[in-house]
Amino acid sequence: MEELRESAVDPDPLEQFRRWYAEAEATGMRAPQAMALATAAVDGAPSVRMVLLKGADERGFVFFTGYVSRKAAELEANPRAALLFHWEALGRQVRIEGRVERVAGQESDAYFATRPRGAQLAAAASQQSSVLRDRAEIDDRVAELAREHEGSDVRRPDHWGGYRLVPDAYEFWQHRDDRMHDRLRYRRSDGGWVVERLSP
Repeated sequence: MEELRESAVDPDPLEQFRRWYAEAEATGMRAPQAMALATAAVDGAPSVRMVLLKGADERGFVFFTGYVSRKAAELEANPRAALLFHWEALGRQVRIEGRVERVAGQESDAYFATRPRGAQLAAAASQQSSVLRDRAEIDDRVAELAREHEGSDVRRPDHWGGYRLVPDAYEFWQHRDDRMHDRLRYRRSDGGWVVERLSP
């Protein structure tokens, strides 16, 4: 694997992420947009799960979920999180850390309108992370909503929408032989970004 050099990366970590993301997509791998999202409760207890990246720009990294989910409760109490992309085919990882905020309602509405109808119904039916009596309970609720909305659009429920992670730090990790991996961290400094090499 070629060395990841400070002189070769973009000075803007978002542009470097876009470069690596495009290379991950080009491999044809399944779900390059899948990312681990780590949150923590007020008492520091961590939790992590996989979510899908739905947008990345100068404002941050966007994902969507239920506002009544465990992750949402943790983000409301402690609005900081970490993301991890792992692209095994390229021997690469990207870690991103920062504060999290809800996206505007109009942005959530716009994305919700692009989802397949089944996914819209599922989001409307689910009180994400709540305890169910059995599988039939949620299946029946989805079927009921499908009947209610037959011939009409499904409106985004108030309990579902987007979050944006605003990065404070990025780390680009590239596999090297003998565990001598390359690690370059970008951290905010005086309105810009400083690139630092970390020990493997």
